[in-house]
Amino acid sequence: MRVYLAIVDETEESRVSLHFAARRAAKTGGLVQILALVPKQGFNAFGGVQATIEEEARDRAEVLASSAAGELMDEMGKMPQIAVRVNEEGVISDYLSEHPEIAALVLGAAAEGPPGPLVTHFTAKSGSLPCPLFIVPGGMSAEDLERLS
Repeated sequence: MRVYLAIVDETEESRVSLHFAARRAAKTGGLVQILALVPKQGFNAFGGVQATIEEEARDRAEVLASSAAGELMDEMGKMPQIAVRVNEEGVISDYLSEHPEIAALVLGAAAEGPPGPLVTHFTAKSGSLPCPLFIVPGGMSAEDLERLS
């Protein structure tokens, strides 16, 4: 069974890549895994304050991933698998190594301006990834996604 990994954050391009992954999985009888990244905290506050900041960031990422999963459940009829990780160097590569069932990493490129940090990073490493890399243009319409998936 094909498993498509979509990275979810608050950008429009991540929504487009998630919908592409969902359409592709539906058409191939596959599944979607959602990886939500919690922003790494750039500072250390006093004990309890730091823990609260980290917990709020994780809660926000979980809500985002759960919302995306609910949309996919409505669209595909299958519940995607959800993982939440701190966005540290190598976290996505580590996740891919831990999950050999993943058939493709699906990322969205920004509709305007530079493609975004994930696309930039993974296109440079695409030759050493354990699976294909799909880059979905962030400006694609729902009709385009349906046609291309």
